[in-house]
Amino acid sequence: MLRRFKALGAMLSLVMASTMATAAPPHYPSKPIRLVVPFSAGSATDILARIISTKMGEGGTYQIVVDNRPGAGGTLGATTVARSAPDGYTLILVSVGHAINATLYPKLGYDTVKDFAPVSLVASVPNVLVVNAASPYKSVRDLVTAAKAKPGAMNFDSAGSGSSTHLSGELFKMQAGIDIVHIPYKGTGEALTDVMAGRGDMMFAPTLSAMPFVKQGKLRALAVTTPARTSVLPDIPTVAEAGLPSYAFDSWFGVLAPAGTPKEIVDALNAEIGKVLASPDVRERMAAQGAEPRRSTPQAFASYIQVEIGKLAPVVRQSGVTAGQ
Repeated sequence: MLRRFKALGAMLSLVMASTMATAAPPHYPSKPIRLVVPFSAGSATDILARIISTKMGEGGTYQIVVDNRPGAGGTLGATTVARSAPDGYTLILVSVGHAINATLYPKLGYDTVKDFAPVSLVASVPNVLVVNAASPYKSVRDLVTAAKAKPGAMNFDSAGSGSSTHLSGELFKMQAGIDIVHIPYKGTGEALTDVMAGRGDMMFAPTLSAMPFVKQGKLRALAVTTPARTSVLPDIPTVAEAGLPSYAFDSWFGVLAPAGTPKEIVDALNAEIGKVLASPDVRERMAAQGAEPRRSTPQAFASYIQVEIGKLAPVVRQSGVTAGQ
C-alpha cells in the first residue's frame, strides 16, 4: 500500500510539474498582444495572422492586434521584434524568408537565431506559379520555351528580395536554365496586381494569396512548388511533374517572440496556438486556401529554423542574389 501511495505521489508530482511548465504567469496576458506581420496586408503571412489572431481572441483571454510592418524582405518587422521587450506582448509571424534572410543580407539588425525565442510552426503553404488569365502561356513548358527564345525579355514578380516568392523563382531559373528578370515588390498583393494587369509575366505566389484570383478567373495556375500536389488545386501539377524533376520548394510560417521571453509564456502561447490549429473551423479556412496546419514544440521549431538556414543558403549563394535586387 505504501508503495502505491508513493507511486501515486510521484505521478501527481509529474502532472503538477508539467502543468506549471506550461502555465503562464497569473496575470498574463493583461493587455493586448501585438503580432507583427513583416509583410503588407493581403500577403500570405497577413492572411494567416488574421485567421490565427481572430480565433485566439474568441476565448476572451487573448486579444491580438495585427501590426503590418512591411519592407526589406521582412527584416524591418523582424528588427522591431528583436529589439522589443521580452515580455510576451510582442510576437512576429515569420515565413521561410526569415531563414533565407540569414544568408541574403550580409548585415542584419539582429541575429536570426539568437535574438528570437521560437514559439511554434503554424502552417506550410505551397507557392503556385501563376500568369495572367489572358496570357498565352498555358503550361510550364510554354514559359520555359518562350524564355529561352528571348533571354532577359521576360520577368517574374515577387513579394520582395529574399521572400519565398523570390527564391522559388530563382530556383526555377537555375533548374530551367533560363534568363528571366526578377521584379521585387513590397508585398504579395502589389506583385499579384501587376501580374493580373499584364505588367508582370509570372509569379510564384502563395496559394493563400493567389487562390481567390484563380477562382475568379483573373489568374491561371500552372504548377505548384511543393513535392506533391495540393488538395486545393488537385488538377494542377507540381513543377517537377511539369518538366523540372528536381524542383521542390516548401514555404512555412511560424511565430517567434524576442529572445529572453520567459519559458512559461512561450509554452502558454504554444499551447494556445496548438488549440487554434486543432480547431475544425481554422483547419477548414486554412485548407480552403491551400495551407496545412503545422504545429511544433518551441524546441523543434528552433532546430527546424537552423536546418532551413543551412538548406537554403546554397540556393541564395548559387543564384548570386543580394539584398536590394
